[in-house]
Amino acid sequence: MWGPLFRRRRLALRRERIATADGDFVDVDWADPPRADPSAPVVLVLHGLEGSARSHYVTGLLEETQGRGWRGVVLNFRSCSGEPNRLARFYHSGDTGDADEIIRVLLSRHPESPVAAVGVSLGGNVLLKWLGETGEAASLRAAVAISVPFDLAACARVLDRGFPRLLYTANFMRTLRAKVRAKAVTHPGFVDVGAALRARTFRQYDDIVTAPLGGFTDALDYWTRSSSGPYLQRIRRPTLLINALDDPFVPPASLPDPTALPPNVAMEFPSHGGHAAFIEGRWPWRVSSWAERRAVEFIAGQLT
Repeated sequence: MWGPLFRRRRLALRRERIATADGDFVDVDWADPPRADPSAPVVLVLHGLEGSARSHYVTGLLEETQGRGWRGVVLNFRSCSGEPNRLARFYHSGDTGDADEIIRVLLSRHPESPVAAVGVSLGGNVLLKWLGETGEAASLRAAVAISVPFDLAACARVLDRGFPRLLYTANFMRTLRAKVRAKAVTHPGFVDVGAALRARTFRQYDDIVTAPLGGFTDALDYWTRSSSGPYLQRIRRPTLLINALDDPFVPPASLPDPTALPPNVAMEFPSHGGHAAFIEGRWPWRVSSWAERRAVEFIAGQLT
């Protein structure tokens, strides 16, 4: 709660619209340093569920990259940039297609620059799944994933009951249902809109919306096939996993077994940090995120 309630920083961003292979578009936002070296590293940031380039943790990461003279770029997942997309589809936790397209764009435009990526929450799941899917062919120099839901079914069970459902899930459902309502104006009947607007849990929403749009049988099939945990053993690029043991979204039992990780995948699982927070500094005046700083430090260490 610290980030959304207390971080109010704004960063000047340059928006670019990129056409996708399926005839739609994604919006990316650039944070350019004042005097960027043509060979300066490029860091792609992937935000979490219902986030955007304006999410507090994204701004924090971009400030860290700017401070080193690097280029930062954020992929706003479809429907998250402030403008509805053209097609009758949304993003989801296992959809790596847009990330793959943007990474290819970055590599082709900046052949002289090392390219790395940081994913947070849902964005971290997408990043890790993509790294596992591509294996040796992944062209990123390094990657960091923060507060990742490695097992989507386990995380959904936590979020769909008790206090988390009342506080966190209700907020996510409010914006997700609003997007369904808006999409139905241009694509009537693209899902069972009435049922979607009545959804109050992730299982209900993913059964009604995410599964049929994504080609899954139901919510459980979506969660099982989209979770990044099974893909970790296939990652072949230097990767750091950062999760807190007190994350209210991610139960500790769902975290990966360190003995099962490949040697290029490191993990740092501190006792405290919450979800995408990891507060350090002097409260409330000089507070920052250790995970954001650590992510950029790890990338810098892979570039030497």
